[in-house]
Formats: sequence, structure tokens, C-alpha cells
Amino acid sequence: EEGEEEAAGEGEGLKVGARHLLIKFSGSRNPVSRRTGESTAEVSADLAVAELEAFAARINAEGATEAVFAKYAAQRSDCGSYVEGGDLGEFGPGEMQREFEEGARRCAVGQMSPVVVSDSGYHLIFRTK
Repeated sequence: EEGEEEAAGEGEGLKVGARHLLIKFSGSRNPVSRRTGESTAEVSADLAVAELEAFAARINAEGATEAVFAKYAAQRSDCGSYVEGGDLGEFGPGEMQREFEEGARRCAVGQMSPVVVSDSGYHLIFRTK
């Protein structure tokens, strides 16, 4: 029993927490915004990246805090997590798409990623844990 508890505790260290701001585009696996219900089939990859870069600049200009990131994720993210300011909670290895997970893990806690692409679309990721 003791060994099982230790192993479970070690696994907790592998978990990360993150918020994200997702912009879906024509190449997304499901090109429909969860925020608006509208198709994103007309949104190009270049437009999605440019919009995220503009959000990153605004977030950085306002102090790049988790609260600032959450404000913009709530206003614009195409993921259903927009209602929680983009909060995805905690996740372990293999629970998210590989590109997303790697993007989150490359950030220090309290840091925002550069633009990351996954099958879902383009993301800014803010690591919370």
C-alpha cells in the first residue's frame, strides 16, 4: 500500500495546469467556435496567428498576469473553457494533444507561450502549475 501512495504522489509532479486562448481556423479538426457557435472555416492560419500575436502583445502590455490572460481568453477563445477564462485545470502526460502539452511544459509557471498549433487550432497557453 505504501508504495502505491508514493507512486501516486510522484505522478502528481508530472501534472501541469494551464489556461489557453484558442483560435480555431479553417484547418481545425472541428472548425466551429464553442463561444459563438459559428463556423471558423473562413479563418486562415495566418489570420489566427496574427490575432493571437496581437492578444499576446496586449496581455504583455497589461502585465502578463494570469488574471489578464483569463480576461482575454474569456472574451475571445473558441474553446468551451472560455467561460472559465480558458482554465483547463491540471492534466498529466498524454491527456492533451501532444503539441499542446509540449507547449505548456516548455513554459515556466506564470509564463505565457508563443503561439502553439494543434489539431484544434492555434493557442496561447498560460501555465498555472
